[in-house]
Amino acid sequence: MLHLLKTPIGRLRVIGFLEGVSLIILIFIAMPLKYWAGEPAMVKMVGMVHGLLFTLFVLVTLSVAVTYNWKFFQTTWKVLLACMIPFGTFYIDKYVLKPATFVSEKGRNGNNS
Repeated sequence: MLHLLKTPIGRLRVIGFLEGVSLIILIFIAMPLKYWAGEPAMVKMVGMVHGLLFTLFVLVTLSVAVTYNWKFFQTTWKVLLACMIPFGTFYIDKYVLKPATFVSEKGRNGNNS
């Protein structure tokens, strides 16, 4: 997992994973506790963490898009949309970011084959 922190796309993948987990916890655990059990404390706590991770994800996505010259209508908007959908960041990680990590590492190491 630490190898992911060495590249911009790797950092985006880690932040996306954390943002996705926080959204799932917020929607499927904290919100039901608030409305069915009358316990709003978890929503405040998880909501703040999720908000910070969401903001960080958007900023890092835009930074990575500029760094790797992503076309907005081809890639960037899909990544940004994914963070608003439960399980979306996991889908984007598997089908967009993981392949992009491989391509960026391949180019960085000087391997053109």
